[in-house]
Amino acid sequence: MFGCGKVLGSPRILNRSTAAPGGSGLRHIIKNSSGSSYGPRASSRLCCALLFLLLILTPRVDSSWWYIGALGARVICDNIPGLVNKQRQLCQKYPDIMQSIGGGAKEWIRECQHQFRHHRWNCSALDRDHTVFGRVIQRSSREAAFVYAISSAGVVFAITRACSQGELKTCNCDPHKRGRASDERGEFDWGGCSDNINYGIKFAKAFVDAKERTVKDARALMNLHNNRCGRMAVKRFMKLECKCHGVSGSCTLRTCWLAMSDFRKTGDYLRKKYNGAIEVTMNQDGTGFTVANKDFRKATKNDLVYFENSPDYCVMDKAAGSLGTAGRVCNKTSRGTDGCEVMCCGRGYDTTRIKRITKCECKFKWCCAVECKDCEESVDIHTCKAPKRAEWLDQT
Repeated sequence: MFGCGKVLGSPRILNRSTAAPGGSGLRHIIKNSSGSSYGPRASSRLCCALLFLLLILTPRVDSSWWYIGALGARVICDNIPGLVNKQRQLCQKYPDIMQSIGGGAKEWIRECQHQFRHHRWNCSALDRDHTVFGRVIQRSSREAAFVYAISSAGVVFAITRACSQGELKTCNCDPHKRGRASDERGEFDWGGCSDNINYGIKFAKAFVDAKERTVKDARALMNLHNNRCGRMAVKRFMKLECKCHGVSGSCTLRTCWLAMSDFRKTGDYLRKKYNGAIEVTMNQDGTGFTVANKDFRKATKNDLVYFENSPDYCVMDKAAGSLGTAGRVCNKTSRGTDGCEVMCCGRGYDTTRIKRITKCECKFKWCCAVECKDCEESVDIHTCKAPKRAEWLDQT
């Protein structure tokens, strides 16, 4: 959906075997694939055309700027429902930044899916939905808290990186990192190109928070709080990188600059914050939060907060935004969240045996190559059974 590429969702296993209730079926198949008749450019143009028709024909819903990742900035600014006036103005005024945000959307969605790849809720998107994630985001749950935080972080990361790479007209390297400074290793000279993290944070705050500032309710306050957590998470992992100057690299002189860490660090950090997210209620004057359970500590500005408990995500429930876990791959031997018992919610699993080719018996050949044989091995893939009752498909 995003970028007309394979960003959203997870691979599915076709020709899934059937089995008797409570057991695991076994079917022997050989994995194969076929090429496409469309070139990458033609496929991309066709995909974007279909997305444009979808954008026009789909009824208006509570949309989000997250959808910017699907189409070009000009089309988005003029047509996508859900952008408030401030967002639309920024979109039209800074089309180059919108392109960076669109690219960043793909990145943070991939990161979200990586962090939850072994969980019932795996950050999947719903097709034909301008909100990208469907009704799961309408619930004030810890999943919604994480999505708002990681998306805000993704905007900061994308804009800051574009600034340093010279892709934007309104910013470049951090202009304040000049002259001399010092750290625990001694003095150094600012040089190179320090990432302009403050510009990224400033623009992300203006653009992402704009919609929440048009209303004053508990959910808007929650979103603003979690947006800030995401923005500051990127800044938390700024690192000092240096180049040594001197005889044989003796480091008698150093030139240093500040750089962002890999976005995975931000994702890992926010995932930990998700695990420790704090349930809160709005205080009486409507300006802040009160912890829902008096036995727990108060939420700090670095904690993710939420109002509602999450569904179990075991079965498809359109009202709750749950896609269910039927067909999800699970780990038969794991006792964690990726294990078949937890992932499949006690419904059991089917087993499909596939044959795959791997490199084996590799030997170094002088000089200078490594030669390997192609070995065939059988692998069992376990997927969660669907609920016994068919009515779960019609839940709304």
